[in-house]
Amino acid sequence: MLDLRPFNRLGAADHGWLKAKHHFSFGSHYDPDNMGFGALRVWNDDEIAPNTGFPAHPHANMEIITYVREGAITHQDSLGNKGRTEAGDVQVMSAGSGIRHSEYNLEPKPTKIFQIWIQPTTSGGAPTWGAKPFPKADRSGQFVAIASGQADDKDALPIRANARVLAATLKAGESAQYTPTKARRLYLVPAVGKVEVNGVNVNARDGLAISDEAQIKITALEDSELVLVDAA
Repeated sequence: MLDLRPFNRLGAADHGWLKAKHHFSFGSHYDPDNMGFGALRVWNDDEIAPNTGFPAHPHANMEIITYVREGAITHQDSLGNKGRTEAGDVQVMSAGSGIRHSEYNLEPKPTKIFQIWIQPTTSGGAPTWGAKPFPKADRSGQFVAIASGQADDKDALPIRANARVLAATLKAGESAQYTPTKARRLYLVPAVGKVEVNGVNVNARDGLAISDEAQIKITALEDSELVLVDAA
């Protein structure tokens, strides 16, 4: 089953400094019929104006993955972690029993991110934060795990969830395949480009919810950059 969620139909918020699109119910965009997809709870498409951002605020019991599409995001938290994550890089925060953090765009141009929240398999635990570069050349023509709760994904940033976050870059005409295990739910968003997934066209920043598919084949209709969540 393939359920296309076009970008222009997503929930939206414009705070001036922040322009956001919500793939699922979030904040003032409350949609009781769209509270997530399996363990995937939030997928926000955020554009943050220069020298603005999210001041310190708390989180608990959530795995928060930030995929930087353009610009850079600067993180600081109550554990003393500080870091600047650039486009193409990824940061992960396991909120655990509780953490406060801030995220700012200290760059001269807007920063664009996907922020993905996944429900953990267990509550509590010590909070953690980490960031890592994932060069686009290394994921050319194939999906690479960038954050994962599976032990086999040794190069991915660890999360405490029965889920994987993967990324791929495809040149126009290239294809990639992904075979989920039974009863998994997939959610695919092209950061840029346009692809065909099992016969369905998906434009940049559209969402595609995938379930009960034995295999998915993604063919790039344009040069494309993809992010995929595979969750229980």
